[in-house]
Amino acid sequence: MRLSTRRLLLLGAAAGPLFLVASTVQSLLRADYDLVRHPISSLSIGGPGWVQDANFMVTGLLTVALALGARRVLAPGRGSLWGPVLLAAWGVGLIGAGAFESDPVSGFPPGTPEQITDYTAAGFLHDLFSMLGFACLMAAGLVLAVRFARTSWPWAVYTVLTVLGFGVLMGLASAAFGQSAAFVDYGGFYQRAALLVGFAWTTALALRLLRADTETS
Repeated sequence: MRLSTRRLLLLGAAAGPLFLVASTVQSLLRADYDLVRHPISSLSIGGPGWVQDANFMVTGLLTVALALGARRVLAPGRGSLWGPVLLAAWGVGLIGAGAFESDPVSGFPPGTPEQITDYTAAGFLHDLFSMLGFACLMAAGLVLAVRFARTSWPWAVYTVLTVLGFGVLMGLASAAFGQSAAFVDYGGFYQRAALLVGFAWTTALALRLLRADTETS
C-alpha cells in the first residue's frame, strides 16, 4: 500500500522526538553511564544494547519516510531531488549505525579503554555509517537552504544556522571522544546538543512540508 504524503511527513516528524526521548531514558537507566560524557552509541553495548540498536533503525526508517514525503512536496524545482536523496542517506546512516555495534570509548562500559586503539570491524562500520550520515544531513540542509532562499529567507537562515551549529557541536564531540583534555568530560553533551539541533530542523521541516501539502491539496 502506498502511504500518503501526509503520513510520510508525520512519520518523519516523529523521528527526532523518538530518538532523543528513547536515548535519554536509556541514559538515565543504564548503570555507570554518564550522558554528559559518554556517546549515545555506547548505549548499544551490552545486554540492553538492542534497545538503542532498535532506536537507531526505527529513527532511520522514519527519516527515510520524511525523505519520500519531502520529494513529493518539493518536486519539481531546485533541490527537489538532492535534498530528499541526502535526507534518505542520513536515514540510511542511522540504520547502519544500529546494525553495527560501536566500540567502547571514554571508559564505558567500565573497565574498557578511554580511547579506541584497535577498531573492530563492527565499530569501524558503525562510525563510517554515522559520519556519512552526519555529512549527508548537513549537505541536505545546504541544498534546501538554497531552495528556501528563493521563497523564505527566515527558513534559509534557520537552515544554514542549523548546519553550522550541528557541524560545530559534532566537531566538539569528536574532539571529546578523541580524548582531548579540554572537551572529554562533555562529549555526550556536545553530541546530544548537535542531534537536538539537527532533529529539531528535520521535525520543523516535516511540519513545514506537511502544511504546504495541506494548502495545495
